[in-house]
Amino acid sequence: MVNVQSQDAMTQTKHFKISQVLIPVVIGIIVIVWLFLDDFSPDAFSDIDISLYSAGFILLAFLLMFGRDLGLIWRFRTLSGKNLSWRQAFNIHILNEFTSAVTPSAVGGSALVVLFLNKEGINVGRSTAIMITNLFLDELFFVIICPVIFFLIPLADLFNVSSVIASTIGVLFWTVYGILVVWTAILYVMLFLRPDLISGLFRLIFRLPFLRRWHYKIELFSESLITASHEIKKKSYRFWIKVFTTTSLSWILRFLVINALFMAFTPINNHLVVFGRQLMLWIVMVLSPTPGGSGLTEIAFREYYNDLLLGSGTILLIILIWRIITYYMYLLAGIIIIPKWIEKSFVKHKP
Repeated sequence: MVNVQSQDAMTQTKHFKISQVLIPVVIGIIVIVWLFLDDFSPDAFSDIDISLYSAGFILLAFLLMFGRDLGLIWRFRTLSGKNLSWRQAFNIHILNEFTSAVTPSAVGGSALVVLFLNKEGINVGRSTAIMITNLFLDELFFVIICPVIFFLIPLADLFNVSSVIASTIGVLFWTVYGILVVWTAILYVMLFLRPDLISGLFRLIFRLPFLRRWHYKIELFSESLITASHEIKKKSYRFWIKVFTTTSLSWILRFLVINALFMAFTPINNHLVVFGRQLMLWIVMVLSPTPGGSGLTEIAFREYYNDLLLGSGTILLIILIWRIITYYMYLLAGIIIIPKWIEKSFVKHKP
């Protein structure tokens, strides 16, 4: 027999899976179809040549994304002190990517990582440490890589201003990047300097009358945060260099996917500009209110790269394959993995 709590968890998760997976898929399909119809003409697609050469670069794009996934799976396993098996780390990575794909970009899937880790046998304190450390490493990469990109690429090339949407990306970027720098600093203080100060601030805020209902959960979070900080401070410099290097390589491989797809269909002179713009676009799409940035990402991509003279048919095909590799693959993987994971993690059978 299955207890009532487990049945409720399964019902809620099943509803979450069915309803929220359809939303980004439908939005994405509608936008891609609209983009195709808006630019459709026989001549636009006549120059596209699908050959072994292009197929090879499409395969390379898949392999780059696989390399990125492998790096992040390794990071979960390493941060857990290898208490997670490769299979468990894989499941948590896919669950994290899936929840990020079905929630607005600003929300993301990181908040549920503690639950995923806890269900795989990692205690709440260590789960909190892993979740916050993942966030810190990711944000630190973006804070560092952006000035490097600005040094290597002229801003006029990086921020395409050939359309209203493209020029807006530049304005939004500086806003988001500023927030990102502040958030990374807060995470650093939270992890390494004064976790008690951040915990005290959270406790004070959640004593307000309209937030008091969540005060008990904030108490638990504060205790977990301090425990997490103590555990993280024990790590060596060599450990931090290793995990940050893996984090950086994982993100770089993810952004190089678009370079491989460009090479599949059209020769480009400046791969660095293509790479840099992908980075800028990713940061700006954090503000997207749609699940996984679905719909807005496709439109912004077309406008942002439209000055590279790819041809309307070529750029639309690149967008379609790019979203399959970097987005829809995770939705499919989540749908396959979640039912078995829910059954293993939530369902308790009485002997």
